[in-house]
Amino acid sequence: MTPDKFRPDRLRLGVNIDHVATIRNARGGDHPDPVRAAQIVAAVGGDGITAHLREDRRHIRDEDLQRIQDATDLPLNLEMAATQEMLDIALRHKPHAACIVPEKREERTTEGGLDATGLHNTLVPIVDQLHEAGIRVSLFIEANEAQLDAALRLGAPVVEFHTGEYAHAILDGDSERVASELKRISDMCALAAKNGIEPHAGHGLTFDNVQPIAAIPQVAELNIGHYLIGEAIFSGLEPAIRRMRDLMDEARG
Repeated sequence: MTPDKFRPDRLRLGVNIDHVATIRNARGGDHPDPVRAAQIVAAVGGDGITAHLREDRRHIRDEDLQRIQDATDLPLNLEMAATQEMLDIALRHKPHAACIVPEKREERTTEGGLDATGLHNTLVPIVDQLHEAGIRVSLFIEANEAQLDAALRLGAPVVEFHTGEYAHAILDGDSERVASELKRISDMCALAAKNGIEPHAGHGLTFDNVQPIAAIPQVAELNIGHYLIGEAIFSGLEPAIRRMRDLMDEARG
């Protein structure tokens, strides 16, 4: 990796490779291999790999984590529920980062942000143990002051703001809601940075909607997965990542 990748003004791109594993698991066997996807991300200049080990193992499996870590030098961001099982796995594998997300067995994808306020007492020992193990903690939350305040009280150095409502507003053609969501996210990114928390963003980001989020100056990292894997079916993973990278860089000027 070149020193350029760590410039403070460079917006990082983390690629979520879960749905490569989803396709693999649909038929069994070992193809397509998420490890190969991780290697492509590294080769094309991605800044990190994100993988969500769900309770039901619907896509990424336990054994995938070590294989991904062995296959590339890119930092692994492990998305995990706030459970003892997932904490034990994180402490065993010691990824670069652990992003605590809400998780319901019946959901198709993560539906909204973590309730860091309501789950404060549950999160305290998890955040503390991850921090003590040298794992960077982030919380996947809605962009509002109550959740950001909870992250601050928990001592989380990073928050990832949920951009799903912004993406849905664009799909609905609701320009007023788009503007409102974008302002809400932008305001909370500025407030997070002011309080020493590094803001990230993700969920529902595409070629068509990424630039207004990427242009928010305080955002340090975007995590994008489903859309890139979907585009890879038609154009290949490498061109899809390159296109997203170009749009992000263009938005940052």
